[in-house]
Amino acid sequence: MKFRRKSTSEAIEVDLDAIPDSGEINTVEVVEGTEGPEEAGVAEASAGPRGPYDADEMPADAPQITRIDLGSLHIPAVDGLELRLQVDEATGQIAAVMLTGEEGAVELRAFAAPRNADLWAEVLPQLAADVQARGGQVAQRDGNFGPELVCQLAVTTPEGEQGVQPSRILGINGPRWLLRATFLGRPAVEMEVGTAWEGVLHHVVVNRGRTAMPKGEALPIVIPPQAQQVQEA
Repeated sequence: MKFRRKSTSEAIEVDLDAIPDSGEINTVEVVEGTEGPEEAGVAEASAGPRGPYDADEMPADAPQITRIDLGSLHIPAVDGLELRLQVDEATGQIAAVMLTGEEGAVELRAFAAPRNADLWAEVLPQLAADVQARGGQVAQRDGNFGPELVCQLAVTTPEGEQGVQPSRILGINGPRWLLRATFLGRPAVEMEVGTAWEGVLHHVVVNRGRTAMPKGEALPIVIPPQAQQVQEA
């Protein structure tokens, strides 16, 4: 497994096997199992039991696949996809987890929720209003995980040109947590590709923990211990 931290001024790559959204964003990449083609890896992830799972309620017959432990989120290692951690430099906290490939990306965030509550029903209209307030277009539809949002937001490309970024946002209620997934690129606009990418969610494990937290507070994401050692060094 390799850990990479990228910023505008540096790029560091370290082989871990060889060692014992506000504010400016840095990206930390934890790359695992990326040697195969993206399509094959995503298709393989879409097979098998359907998660995401709560850490306390994983079925005994769940497939034993490689997952990267990020504290509140355990993310499957999928061939062809890179795992990146988005860090808010203003707070030093990890803001989100992303799996990226040539076709697109999926951003994952987990939040505290009351037990047996439908937090997604509360959050969905708030997200829709936020997209509209930023001048974007948004529509609601029913997807494989229930109600979801299809959005289009005007963006400025690195070259300074104006463009439109499509996204698709869905939410999954769990016991005392909400997992929010935002798909970008082809998974956001092409149904067949999007359904395949949704298969990654079936292998995500959410570890809510026992600590009391306010409703809607982001669950903490931590860099793996080996990566922390590299970053401190």
